[in-house]
Amino acid sequence: MGDLTRVTIDFKTSHLIFPGLVAAILGALALAIVIRERHAIAGAAGYWSGILAQMDRLRFFGTVVLTVLYFSLMVPVGNLWPNTGMGFLLCSVPYVLLTGLLFLHERGLRHVLPVIVTAAVAPTVVWGRFTYPFFLPLP
Repeated sequence: MGDLTRVTIDFKTSHLIFPGLVAAILGALALAIVIRERHAIAGAAGYWSGILAQMDRLRFFGTVVLTVLYFSLMVPVGNLWPNTGMGFLLCSVPYVLLTGLLFLHERGLRHVLPVIVTAAVAPTVVWGRFTYPFFLPLP
């Protein structure tokens, strides 16, 4: 009877419960949408071919590549300076800069300067806010 009031937590795997639960719920909801809307989904081939013909491939694939590189490099760069958040800071500045430049239509100094300032200031402010007042170092 004493075991009913005892709680043990396996800290090595306890953080995986919530993401797994959310993924399972989202998967079930996606399956329900696909089953319910199967006729609309099957008839959407013409719509998607038009969208794909009109899309800006450079910006789309450039964003995908930059995002994959950003998340892939953040932890290895952060491991060079553990528990300081430098991985976040040193990867976020070029990511914000390159993504901003990718989406600019005009690349004159008047348009590029705000992107450069934002790329330098925004990640630094976020890094500083998490690191110093909250003592939560980013990766």
